[in-house]
Amino acid sequence: MLTTFSAFLYRIASWKRLLLGVVLYIPFPVYIFKQLEAEMNALAGKPLGPIDLVIGYDPARVMQMVADYGPEARGLYAQGELTYDLAYPLIYTFLLGVILSLIFRNRAYAPFRLVNLVPIAVWAFDLLENACIVYLLKSYPETSTTVASLCSVLTNLKWAAFAVVSGLIAYGFVRLAVGGRQTQLG
Repeated sequence: MLTTFSAFLYRIASWKRLLLGVVLYIPFPVYIFKQLEAEMNALAGKPLGPIDLVIGYDPARVMQMVADYGPEARGLYAQGELTYDLAYPLIYTFLLGVILSLIFRNRAYAPFRLVNLVPIAVWAFDLLENACIVYLLKSYPETSTTVASLCSVLTNLKWAAFAVVSGLIAYGFVRLAVGGRQTQLG
């Protein structure tokens, strides 16, 4: 199944699909999530920001953030996690998969054919992290240190997987630049 999906991504990867992915992606960080964060901070009465963007937090910190949001901001945040933050991971996974497919398609230096599936790890960790956040937001004040700890681990895994994807993209661009220069010189 993974090889089939990888082949599908290679088959559909094009500059048009890349543009589509960028157009679908941009509204989320530029407008939707900024607006959501501003509304959450206004309802909380202080700038807390979303748990999703914090790296390396401990369970006490996330539990304190959940408490500090207050009931209205917790409700708004949970709604955002269950709507926008379900669509967003699908969009960035598609975009990153297309980018990796375009970079590594038909390249002799590609270390492995399934490289375009690595963004699925980011997607999976993000969705699991979102589930933990929604649980913490909805179950407050009955918070769970175990779920808060799991949330922290999932957030760190999400960002680590994203770093791997970013590294693969950077590696691919360097190899394309080096390969393109060698072709011109040869």
